[in-house]
Amino acid sequence: MTWQPVIGLEIHVQLKTQTKMFCRCENIWGEGENTRTCPVCLAHPGALPVPNGRAVEWTVKLGLALDCQIADRVLFHRKNYFYPDLPKGYQISQYDQPLCVGGALTVPRPDGDIRVGIVRAHLEEDAAKTVHVGGEAGRIHGADTSLVDFNRGGIPLVEIVTEPDLHSAADVKSFLQLLRQTVVELSISDAEMEKGSLRCDANVSVRPEGDPALRTKTELKNMNSFAFVARGIDAEVSRQIDVYESGGEVGPQTLHFDPQSGSLSPLRTKEEAHDYRYFPEPDLLAIEPSEELVERMRAELVELPGARIRRLADEVGFELAEGLVTSGRDALYGEVAGDRRGVANVIMNQLAGASVPPDSVNPKELSALIAARERIPRSAFDEAIQKTGDPDFSAEPYVSQESLADADSLAPIIEAVIADNPSQVEAYRGGKEGLLGYLVGQVIKATQGSADPRVVNHLLREKLTPLG
Repeated sequence: MTWQPVIGLEIHVQLKTQTKMFCRCENIWGEGENTRTCPVCLAHPGALPVPNGRAVEWTVKLGLALDCQIADRVLFHRKNYFYPDLPKGYQISQYDQPLCVGGALTVPRPDGDIRVGIVRAHLEEDAAKTVHVGGEAGRIHGADTSLVDFNRGGIPLVEIVTEPDLHSAADVKSFLQLLRQTVVELSISDAEMEKGSLRCDANVSVRPEGDPALRTKTELKNMNSFAFVARGIDAEVSRQIDVYESGGEVGPQTLHFDPQSGSLSPLRTKEEAHDYRYFPEPDLLAIEPSEELVERMRAELVELPGARIRRLADEVGFELAEGLVTSGRDALYGEVAGDRRGVANVIMNQLAGASVPPDSVNPKELSALIAARERIPRSAFDEAIQKTGDPDFSAEPYVSQESLADADSLAPIIEAVIADNPSQVEAYRGGKEGLLGYLVGQVIKATQGSADPRVVNHLLREKLTPLG
């Protein structure tokens, strides 16, 4: 039997407003523990919440980018549950009247676009952060103690809930990369999984291929990288298939995926909406976004990442287009002159490999460097790439260098390499053509990177191919 994974996501995005959602504490990452708190976000008796207007605007902006309908009237609700990082004993969230509903994000893929429905995008406050001390990898299992940092408590948080429209871990990864880039370009969040400003839970089930019915789902919680999300989903899909094929049944539960061991462990039985005993927040009035606000946010939207991937794919191919856009390097690509695919390759391979921030590169100087790439020594090109992000970088000292391409000058070096590598030469002549690259490399190394690889390749082939 062929099984089809069915995956829906719950993504939490912290908004980078100056202050928290319902108080005036500064929203700053990385400060000392419990230094950005007040009676409101610590839930002292009598402290009342006041909504952050900028957070409402930015959530509307995100909803429009996701093609959602913006609600005329929005209520905040209390979501009741107990955990040490929730000082009130409830979270102020939205329930049956969220701010954004019924949208979609279309993910370009080489074999056809995927339309991922957006059930809702609603605004809430983040919980504080529990820090587990001891044990493995800072997890609660095996920890000696648990401490709470309330700096994160109350930060504006948008939860995006998708339809179960994704059917592979690879598609989930592409969706998350596209969503993250969209959020970053809207300038509403830095969306960094390492900092926790972008977090993802995955709801996973499997069903026989062609069966429209949905089966019991499990939830993978708090995975902190795109690669771990994909690996966790693959592991859970395999586990569920094994359960069904051995005659068992999958039960609803929340799971933790350990990326180091690749193992899954149950945390608790999965909660349903009624477990949270939602009711309207009595200390907050309804929010009614005005038409002026909605249109002002709509006017701030520019060409979104998905559209740019489809446009650039015609120039450089899908893989390079997706990489350029989701890494935020396509703006630099658009300013650098030269063969389009060659430019894209340099930016996505050499420049990204050297960890050079694209915003630090002078497009004119990079254009000159790429134009001279084929006639300057590889060592000069590689050194220049490393320095392209320097404020005073100039391509001139590098493009003025010439590769060693004179056959008479290269001949004795090639003869020496052939003499020093008799076994490789014999194996090449015996049919192992891949060894030619090794011999070319030895010549390049002997000339300290100044030899032209194309000329060396040609001369070696000519030298090593028997006459007749």
